[in-house]
Amino acid sequence: MQLQLPRQRVLSLSRPQVMGILNVTPDSFSDGGKHRALDQALFAAEQMLRDGATILDIGGESTRPGAAEVTTEEELVRVVPLITAIRARFDCVISIDTSKAAVMSAAVQAGADIINDVRALQAPNALSVAASLGVPVCIMHMQGAPRTMQQAPQYNDVVAEVYQFLIERAMQCQQAGIAVQQIILDPGFGFGKSVAHNYQLLNALPQFVQSGYAVLAGMSRKSMIGQLLDIPVSDRLSGSLACATLAAYAGAQIIRVHDVKESVQAVRIAAAARYGV
Repeated sequence: MQLQLPRQRVLSLSRPQVMGILNVTPDSFSDGGKHRALDQALFAAEQMLRDGATILDIGGESTRPGAAEVTTEEELVRVVPLITAIRARFDCVISIDTSKAAVMSAAVQAGADIINDVRALQAPNALSVAASLGVPVCIMHMQGAPRTMQQAPQYNDVVAEVYQFLIERAMQCQQAGIAVQQIILDPGFGFGKSVAHNYQLLNALPQFVQSGYAVLAGMSRKSMIGQLLDIPVSDRLSGSLACATLAAYAGAQIIRVHDVKESVQAVRIAAAARYGV
């Protein structure tokens, strides 16, 4: 399995790839405010690439529970200069973490390779614009909206409902002109799910992998770790590595993380156990 990227490039997914999280926001739950200056963000990007990240996921709007919305103009100011600078300096895959059609278009024009959308291309014009750009898309499941999603989320069968949503949404992407091999599914750990829901989804991750679509898993430092172990964000490295290892061993092709160096090592071991050395 491989993704077709702009500029005649491909990204092989025969082994799991590590996606480093680079938020240029003041209020993200873990790294908010750390990379707001362009030089700080570039330094972080370079370090993630040195540590083994294949993909850098650039985000300009926090989607943590309770997060405030950001205007299109503000999001563009945050992400486009950074994407332009990274594209000029580093040979890497760049993902834009956004739900806004205008940001998707500007980011890809600036050099982004993948669209990563927590709202699964459901915002106005997002699906048609993403299809016209011809880049891979990651569609995520979220119950509710970021401000309220963690207020008593409920499902009759979380695995069945999340899976059905993603498959139906993937079919809609294909109908809009996005090739099946360019679609990535993300169960949306922590987005409108209780702790129990999250671990049910983690246990069922092989089902998503067997769908035939690529799968992204992002559990790094999330509350599913903190609430289970009763620890703050700053102490969640071990739990994050456990989740990354389990996801990679289950067959997820992209593992989205904050702690790149440690995660790359954990994922390589899981990949060796699953696919061979």
